[in-house]
Amino acid sequence: MPASLNELNGAEKAAIFLLALGEDHASIWEHLDEEEIKEISAAMSTLGTVNASMVEELVVEFIGKMSTTGAVMGSYEQTQRLLSSILPPDKVNSIMEEIRGPAGRTMWDKLGNVSEQTLANYLKNEYPQTVAVVLTKIKADHASRVLSTLPEEFALECINRMLNMEPIQREILEKIEDTLRVEFMSNLARTSKRDSHELMADIFNNFDRATENRFLSSLEERNRESAERIRALMFVFEDLKKLDPGGVQTLLRAIDKDQLGLALKGASDELRNLFFSNMSERASKILKEDMAAMGPVRLKDVDTAQMSMVQVAKDLAQSGEIVLASGSSDDELIY
Repeated sequence: MPASLNELNGAEKAAIFLLALGEDHASIWEHLDEEEIKEISAAMSTLGTVNASMVEELVVEFIGKMSTTGAVMGSYEQTQRLLSSILPPDKVNSIMEEIRGPAGRTMWDKLGNVSEQTLANYLKNEYPQTVAVVLTKIKADHASRVLSTLPEEFALECINRMLNMEPIQREILEKIEDTLRVEFMSNLARTSKRDSHELMADIFNNFDRATENRFLSSLEERNRESAERIRALMFVFEDLKKLDPGGVQTLLRAIDKDQLGLALKGASDELRNLFFSNMSERASKILKEDMAAMGPVRLKDVDTAQMSMVQVAKDLAQSGEIVLASGSSDDELIY
């Protein structure tokens, strides 16, 4: 809820005013252009509860005088209902999709949140000129990963089109955006529901070791197939031994050094040696001395340190800085 009227911007004030007027006066929206509708709709959908005194103060600001209107609630549902009374369904869906995400405001922002493999699988069936336009609109690092995933001859043709691209007419760009929104993003939303075993693997990854073992053991007694599938999808601390040297060094730069020794206290010799071998001789010696000086440590503290390292590794993998392989043999990296 906004604290005071002075903290509101123009779009938020307009959103409160239109909510207060309600659906009976929805014809006001007809006098706004599409960008104004989008901006006000975005503000409206995140307002929350606005108290009656603020509504009255705002109405007084707008028209000079008006009696108390009562509180209004800005939400996705209320916004969608109001828009539906004045705009065609496809326009309403387009605007609400812009508001909800995935994470970006524009179509090109949204494509930046789609994995390169998924985007490449879609684009490889499009005309090279269309692909070239798309790749010039997304961020360079994302475009490079998409290009490297496309078939080589097709990728080279797209690169050639990008090198010789003329300024793009607005109508063509809008048509490509509409096609992406309807044919790609909508299908992606319908097919991106996570497998329940993947969801559970993420949850199990965040258990401490004792809880994880207890639940997996109980699940194995009831449904061995599901337990095995969850275990295969989980990324655990020991899976860090599958990192390449560059990945280990990247991880070493990112983790809390105080947690490293504690985490390695509970690691296998193979994993310890992997980390030691990717450190300088002096750093390795200091770490070994620190670990020896710790003496006995609590399993809970080791679990916490290991989980912290795993989370950092996952964040690095998400940003494309390292490649992780899970416990599944299908994910083994071949060099």
